[in-house]
Amino acid sequence: MKRPLIINFKNYTEVSGEKAVKLAKAAQTVARKLKVEIVVAPPQPALATVAKKVRMPVICQHVDDEKVGSSTGYFVPEIAKSYGAVGSLINHSEHRIEMKIIANLVERLRKLGMTSIVCAREPWEVMEVSAFLPDFIAIEPPELIGTGRAVSKENPTIIAKSIEAAGSRSKVVCGAGITGKGDVAKAMELGSHGILVASGIIKASSWVDKIADLAAGMR
Repeated sequence: MKRPLIINFKNYTEVSGEKAVKLAKAAQTVARKLKVEIVVAPPQPALATVAKKVRMPVICQHVDDEKVGSSTGYFVPEIAKSYGAVGSLINHSEHRIEMKIIANLVERLRKLGMTSIVCAREPWEVMEVSAFLPDFIAIEPPELIGTGRAVSKENPTIIAKSIEAAGSRSKVVCGAGITGKGDVAKAMELGSHGILVASGIIKASSWVDKIADLAAGMR
């Protein structure tokens, strides 16, 4: 991944069942037309199905640092990879984990050749997790998530400070409140290497149109 537009499906009813595949196919259509790298993170039960139905990067919303084998109910990276996942979000604001577990998961994904995208709330946290050398760090102020108030416009300083905090160790992508082309373009202008978005797309009346609008901001 270089400059991804990452769509986190979360667990919205709008993407339940076969609708997860429909959204992934909408994203694939836009990715091919606009030649933009789009990555999808479907709900865990849909991951294998989505990965089989589309030819684009599919990642997990979360993975657990548990052993392969007798670890009932956990979702481990090795099994996720066998289902077609090429990476995972780690430490999303809605699924926070301890620093030592973040470090373990980043290393585990690296050994599997999978992409790690660690979420952080503040620049100081970006600096802390960058020591683990994840591929990407997603800066997402929790107070802006799902509000429609884009971090790139509401708090552009946090993006600049996060990029500085990460240094050359990890690429920074940004999320929280991203809803339109202008929000994306501003984030990229500030130095972001990608975008993480969820409800801005999931709740849209036309997935193709909304994804195309956001993707246009990355060109």
